[in-house]
Amino acid sequence: MSEGQFEADKAIHAVSNSFCPRPYAWGQYRVSEVPTYFLLAEFREIGQQPPDAIRFTSQLADFHKKSVSPTGKFGFHITTCHGKAAQLTDLWEDSWESLYRKQLGHTFEADKQKHPDWPEFEFRKKIVLDKCIPRLLGPLQSEGRNIKPCLVHGNIWDQNTATDMETGEPFVFDGSAFYAHNEYELGNWRDPRHRLGSKTYIRNYKRSFPASEPEDEWDSRNLLYSLRFNTCAATLIPGSNYREHVFEDVGELCSRICPDDLAAFRSDAPQAGSESDCVEGAMEEEEEEEEEGEEDEESDQGEKHNRGDYVNLASDLCIAPIPGPCTTGHAWEISRARILEAIRNESETAMASAATSPEW
Repeated sequence: MSEGQFEADKAIHAVSNSFCPRPYAWGQYRVSEVPTYFLLAEFREIGQQPPDAIRFTSQLADFHKKSVSPTGKFGFHITTCHGKAAQLTDLWEDSWESLYRKQLGHTFEADKQKHPDWPEFEFRKKIVLDKCIPRLLGPLQSEGRNIKPCLVHGNIWDQNTATDMETGEPFVFDGSAFYAHNEYELGNWRDPRHRLGSKTYIRNYKRSFPASEPEDEWDSRNLLYSLRFNTCAATLIPGSNYREHVFEDVGELCSRICPDDLAAFRSDAPQAGSESDCVEGAMEEEEEEEEEGEEDEESDQGEKHNRGDYVNLASDLCIAPIPGPCTTGHAWEISRARILEAIRNESETAMASAATSPEW
């Protein structure tokens, strides 16, 4: 990771020495119980973050334009990282479509390994890789069109951009660089958590570096590029809601490019559900084992034939911490699988009464 950042910052500094602090060295400490690494770079005092929109975007666009790929291709000579996550950058491709498909597929696979199975999300990912990428990125290098491989920082957000307190000039640091389509750089700005995502920054960047043709597909390409950043964030930050947001963004992109495929999946799998449903499924086997040990005790408790008993049972099985029992007017999330398992031996009459109660 340290070597990747060293090489990334070195490449950025070589294009514009004012736009990135010069990295001097990286290495591993000789004495450490846990392998520990360092990166030594030029010191700059950090001022305003993010920098002034006009000056920053103008210099970013100029940096993109001045950069030259040493091979004339897209990629990089070494693996660089997004946070702690290794990116697929150490390869060279003539086709930006081909490289980005491999990179996004790599990120999607890391997400799959990290989280419970979610069939509809996996289906949407496949549509993006197989249909949305060719549809949106193929035209950039066809029918007489072409794009230049530009060196990108690779992970620009509010906290790794700044104004130099000594010179007043904007600069970037903590690079995840490789040679890419310049518009990829702005994919990370789409999320509203970043102030760089404001229209002021994006509009001024596009004034300095106009959108690639087809120009009217800029927003869809930006949505496509944002998926890699936000999927990576969902993998790196457990417990966040980024994955749900990516699921919605993937759905939005699919609805723009191939709505029929999305509709067909929903028709064939109406019970696909959300990630929370998938988590329930993953936990169901463990819950059933726990409940088997409780069956004898439950059988001695007698039948619960009135609605109040079922409400109390639901309260006992609420997933989230609650201030009191589940009552009318409170939409607490209940694990359906656990409730059905707990009451499966109850009488059909009592179950029907609970299921049709307006208070449920």
